[in-house]
Amino acid sequence: MLLHDHDMPKIVLYTIPAVMMLSLLSCTFSAKATRQLLQEAGNSGPFDVIIVPGIPFEDGKWDRTMKGRIYWSNYLFDKGIAKNIIYSGSAVYTAYYEAKIMALYAEAIGIPAKNIYTETKAEHSTENAYYGYKRAQQLGFKRVALASDPFQTKLLRRYIRKKVNKDMALIPMVIDTMKAIEPAMTDPEIHFEEAFDPDFVSIKERESWWKRLKGTIRGNIDTTAYSTGK
Repeated sequence: MLLHDHDMPKIVLYTIPAVMMLSLLSCTFSAKATRQLLQEAGNSGPFDVIIVPGIPFEDGKWDRTMKGRIYWSNYLFDKGIAKNIIYSGSAVYTAYYEAKIMALYAEAIGIPAKNIYTETKAEHSTENAYYGYKRAQQLGFKRVALASDPFQTKLLRRYIRKKVNKDMALIPMVIDTMKAIEPAMTDPEIHFEEAFDPDFVSIKERESWWKRLKGTIRGNIDTTAYSTGK
């Protein structure tokens, strides 16, 4: 989700104009659109790598959104649409690097470690797209796509086209497909302590709500990231 629940106090929700709320609610790909984009990805693939944005890891287990994004990336990998996967996300709201947590889960469900990469600078969805793409370039990947849930993917579409790369493909989750594979989904145990950041300070302590909102919309981008092996 582009606007984290942590970033949207209930009092603010009540102050959002109705037209803006309707706009937010419309910011998701339809079922028909997701199926079409998946078909296009299958016809034009395979992609060298897909970028999968992170989700905070809380209470020692993944939530439904993280599980869905990881299994969607697994589906795309198994179908040969994606050759490799970059999971993107820093330690933002909790003391665990989102990208590393997701990589641990991805390996646990059967994605080969040699095809899994991480990007650990991003603290907002826009940064997932930007830094994920820069990390892909650093690794030498040419054909890149972003794969996430329909809501986040559509909200990032305009930003990606204008600020990242207009040729980056979008592969939003197809809900019908996820429902079909859901019975086979497992909940593996991982050594989540491997993703712990000992120097963690919550973004809620480092930044005001308005600065986080600005970062969510436009990103607090370091344009030198991943340009010189950093």
